[in-house]
Amino acid sequence: MSAVSHIQLMVRPDQRDVAGLSVEDGARRHLGLATGRVRTGKLVVITVPLSEEQLRRLADEGLRDPMLHEVKVNGFVRDPAAASYLVVARLPGVTDDEGASAQRTLADLLGVESTGQRVFTEDVFYFEKALGREELLRLGSELIGNPLVNHFECGTRLEKLAYVPEVHIAADERTETISLAVSDEELSRISRERVLSLSLEEMKAIREYFQVPAVSARRAKAGLPASPTDCELEVLAQTWSEHCKHKEFNALIRYRDLDTGAEREIDSLFKTYIRASTEQIQARLEAQGQRWLVKVFTDNAGVVRIDPDRLFVFKVETHNSPSALDPYGGALTGIVGVNRDPMGTGRGGARLLFNTDVLCFGPPDYAKPLLTGQLHPQRVFAGVRKGIEDGGNKSGVPTVGGAIVFDERYAGKPLVFCGTGAVLPDKLGGLPSWEKEIRAGDAIVMAGGRVGKDGIHGATFSSAEIDPQSPRSAVQIGSPITQKLLSDFLEKACARGLVRCTTDDGAGGLSSSIGELATLSNGAEVDLDRVPLKYAGLKPWEIFVSESQERMTLAIDPDRLEALEALAKEMEVEVSSIGRFTGSGALLVRYRGQTVGQLDLAFLHDGVPRKTLDAEWKRPALHEPQRLEIQDHGQTLLKLLGTLDICSREPVIRQYDHEVKGRTIVKPLMGRKGQAPQDAAVMRLDFDSWVGLAISHGIAPRYVDLDPYEMSAGAFDEAIRQIVAVGGRIPGHSTGSGQDQGPGFWCANDNFCVPDSVFDPVGNPDGKLKLAQLVRMCEALFDLSTFFGVPMTSGKDSMKNDLRADGVKISVPPTVLYSMVARLDDVRRVVTTELKAEGDLLYLVGETYDELGGSQLYRLFGELGVHVPRVRKEVARARYLRMATANERGLLESCHDLSDGGLVVALAEAAFGGGIGFDVTLPRADLSPLIQLYAESHSRFLVSVRPENREVFESAFGQDAALLGEAYGDRARIAGFFDVPVEALHEAWRRGLEAFT
Repeated sequence: MSAVSHIQLMVRPDQRDVAGLSVEDGARRHLGLATGRVRTGKLVVITVPLSEEQLRRLADEGLRDPMLHEVKVNGFVRDPAAASYLVVARLPGVTDDEGASAQRTLADLLGVESTGQRVFTEDVFYFEKALGREELLRLGSELIGNPLVNHFECGTRLEKLAYVPEVHIAADERTETISLAVSDEELSRISRERVLSLSLEEMKAIREYFQVPAVSARRAKAGLPASPTDCELEVLAQTWSEHCKHKEFNALIRYRDLDTGAEREIDSLFKTYIRASTEQIQARLEAQGQRWLVKVFTDNAGVVRIDPDRLFVFKVETHNSPSALDPYGGALTGIVGVNRDPMGTGRGGARLLFNTDVLCFGPPDYAKPLLTGQLHPQRVFAGVRKGIEDGGNKSGVPTVGGAIVFDERYAGKPLVFCGTGAVLPDKLGGLPSWEKEIRAGDAIVMAGGRVGKDGIHGATFSSAEIDPQSPRSAVQIGSPITQKLLSDFLEKACARGLVRCTTDDGAGGLSSSIGELATLSNGAEVDLDRVPLKYAGLKPWEIFVSESQERMTLAIDPDRLEALEALAKEMEVEVSSIGRFTGSGALLVRYRGQTVGQLDLAFLHDGVPRKTLDAEWKRPALHEPQRLEIQDHGQTLLKLLGTLDICSREPVIRQYDHEVKGRTIVKPLMGRKGQAPQDAAVMRLDFDSWVGLAISHGIAPRYVDLDPYEMSAGAFDEAIRQIVAVGGRIPGHSTGSGQDQGPGFWCANDNFCVPDSVFDPVGNPDGKLKLAQLVRMCEALFDLSTFFGVPMTSGKDSMKNDLRADGVKISVPPTVLYSMVARLDDVRRVVTTELKAEGDLLYLVGETYDELGGSQLYRLFGELGVHVPRVRKEVARARYLRMATANERGLLESCHDLSDGGLVVALAEAAFGGGIGFDVTLPRADLSPLIQLYAESHSRFLVSVRPENREVFESAFGQDAALLGEAYGDRARIAGFFDVPVEALHEAWRRGLEAFT
């Protein structure tokens, strides 16, 4: 018997090795390396003593696919056609889901139990070509793995097991005391070197707190030093981080409009625009007797009512900074992390329904020299895509919608928006499910994964810009399989009334979750030595603030703790009682019986100094380009369809499971050919009724350089009109009887991602303008939200989206994403985008304006323009009401909203799904053809109508609908401008992906 053994699984040479083909293609296209044929496989490394017989049985019965794999036990597969190899392993402590699954297989199959992770997996690649060490390491670090999370071994012939990713940490459990009785320069250094991301003013506030006589007396009584411990300082930094406290959104802002001279003070962007808009809408709803808005802004996710028995829970947030360091781990953690928000809302246990993802990248053909610490956008894209695939697919949650946006300014830091919707029963254990309740004496229970060094400083790190010194420990790798077990357990435990309430261990880990829940009982005591660890050697403060994934904190009635533990054992979920909630008014942290931290909850949550910031708006000096002279509109359309923001996302979409659960009605691609891109996703809530949800997103960062207000307003309108396009009815829609139709809800999440907006004359000289842009974006949110009656129920802000290295700073364009969900009474009435039948009449619904500014056409020709599309709210609402009525009367055969590329792109996309062409004529003689073809004016639709419904349809819409022509043949014709085969348009649209797949 050997202490370390291994099993090698390799794809047989007579089988098609899909992973190998992908590596071969990627190496050639992205690195210029010719690898020859690539064979792939796994090394399963086992540190539990096993006999040869046990190893052989594990290999043959537990791990091997007999149709696919060639196997060696404690040996290595010989491939005479291979001239070099690469092994990609995980660094010690990095989550290894496959290894954990193999370890469970070992226990189930052979009855061999072990503590901690004792089985690991490593990826093996055999290359036909003899590649040098530098080439192999480049393959590993730039294409297959990431030095932040992977270890690489390479050579000409694999002959020995060279690496086992076991964690060996020199035991150092000491708690440090950090004196703050130092100079201002030294205070700043402490914050910087410890990755606290606290300002000098904030460090001074902490120093003053520890000098208060009453605080000093309590500390002396508890056996604590006068100065803060490392644990206390880390807890304060986590709690006060921008990520957790949203300090800039809650700042006092002095706003000046340099164009008009007007000045005003804004007392918190959040309170003034976001919360105030929802409060105004809620008051209106309640005055009308509608009470579907249940819980907003006070929990992990927003809650609205579906019907008397069910609630809908929705959250969208970002995972930008981790995705910049490790795209795969960052995106995977973003998915499983946002899943835990609905799971931890109210008493907990919501059933996950769907995921969405909106992604912003630099262009895949980015040609500028990479800065220190910067990953190429192509690599970021590939890693994020794979992370979303593994995070969603392995969790059994469908990814039903999203978007991908490209801009060179996202090359420094990508934006990764992850969203989850879930359904929560109205009652849990006979009590309102959305309420959180904790009583002094309740047990603090951690459920799910174990704690390691991964994710330390995640909250504080994400509150700062990326630079070459960004901490490796901030990288986390999620475990979707562990979380699926946790999700199923939590749903059942909450349904049985075993859980008082719960929250997720997200940013800040136990420090954040316990610190927040403690406010409900007014105190908590934690014993860190009772927290299960992935490995020994962590310091107390590391245990407390680590963001290791798949963990929830539960408040449990002590009388129900035994039942909870029994259920957890049955469902293979680890739970640990690590303390109790109190009414002491303080957060008390112990380790091995010694107090390592004691903080007043009032200071912890309310002691952070408020920021006062300056914002100055000045409209940019822009020029409208001379009218473009386009000689061949057919060729222009072909080019537009191949651009990154418009082209097909099919190779990405097909990697995501949007069918799991069997409830997805409108999928990302539809039509007879399965090629028509859809405006919104539609899901059926259950199999007992036809009630469903429509899910949409609005994002338009390309307009921000013209007017951030109109950019934000346009994104809001886009999200609304996408739901209208599939058959949704906006709030206030009337049946004609004077009564609003039913309890249908709309809810929205806002996500603001902006660059550093705090003015500094040297480090950020345009900070005042950036903050003014954010103000204008928030103003648009308030105006559109209150006008349409669509409330914000949750959201997120992400500041400091910059990369600074080598004397260069790359800042994202100020970006806002609006994610919306609306209830649909009957999913059988939804409308999709593709043309359905030849002879159907095509109409443009809505007016087109001279608004080419920021358009995809101008971008194609390197122009920006001046005339940004504006949202005309009153006109849009009247149109949306007519659209809902037309849908209910069955007048619409297809519907597609107009956005990127304008009318010509909408026509082309509508033709793809069924391969049906169109023959149309531009409707207006008083408007330039260029504007009619390519302008991106908001609130418009392309619809098709059966000929027999023409009179009724035109009577309903009047001058707001212009007849274009009809669906016909297999060619795309616009009289006087182009006549091209639909298949040529489709091919151009599909070819656009070649640059990044």
